[in-house]
Amino acid sequence: MTELVRLSKRMSELGLCSRREADEWIARGWVRVDGKVIDELGSKVLPHQKVTVERQAAAEQSKRVTILINKPVGYVSGQAEDGYTPAVALIKPENRWSEDAVDTAFHPTQLRSLVPAGRLDIDSVGLLVLTQDGRVAKHLIGENTVVEKEYLVRVAYAGGGKLPDQDLRRLNHGLSLDGKKLLPAKVSWQNDDQLNFILREGKKRQIRRMCEMVGLKVLGLKRVRIGKVRLGNLPEGQWRYLREDEMF
Repeated sequence: MTELVRLSKRMSELGLCSRREADEWIARGWVRVDGKVIDELGSKVLPHQKVTVERQAAAEQSKRVTILINKPVGYVSGQAEDGYTPAVALIKPENRWSEDAVDTAFHPTQLRSLVPAGRLDIDSVGLLVLTQDGRVAKHLIGENTVVEKEYLVRVAYAGGGKLPDQDLRRLNHGLSLDGKKLLPAKVSWQNDDQLNFILREGKKRQIRRMCEMVGLKVLGLKRVRIGKVRLGNLPEGQWRYLREDEMF
């Protein structure tokens, strides 16, 4: 026998929406299982049953925005903490990039349920994604995500001179954090004092901690790419909408 699963979990597995969105749609009567409306939260289904959503759900989902911001130092990614301002506070008309190619008009309702899809430390700058779309959030920060994130990291070697090649190899493949082996990374020299990091995971302060383990001090850290989406020429402190033709 096949086990029953929560309808919201099954909808997420099918890529229809996030679990939170699924619960909203179920409560509104926008979800059908084998053609029958299911409006009771916590309902369960069998994996072979057909799950469909009403047009209203797709229409609401299409209005949800994803925003890219070039986060400056001093802003936190998520909720305000210790007196520091969250990056979402920068999402206002006067900070919108003048070269934004998307013709969507800004409206304060776009700030509702706008959450960061990943973190960027308070002392780091660069590309931060905020989204109302649960599918985007799941793709970028779900437990099975393999989306690459690319960083430029300015460093100084505590030992003087240049980082030994064997330590560069350790950065690529050979370090553990919190008792767990890190996924292989791609780390190479961009120039004499700057490393290029490409990671497929995002543990708290991961790059800074990796650098400390091989005697490097991080002087500056900038995220320049998430998946196929690049920071490009977006000025620091400004934002733009994700274009329809862009995919992470």
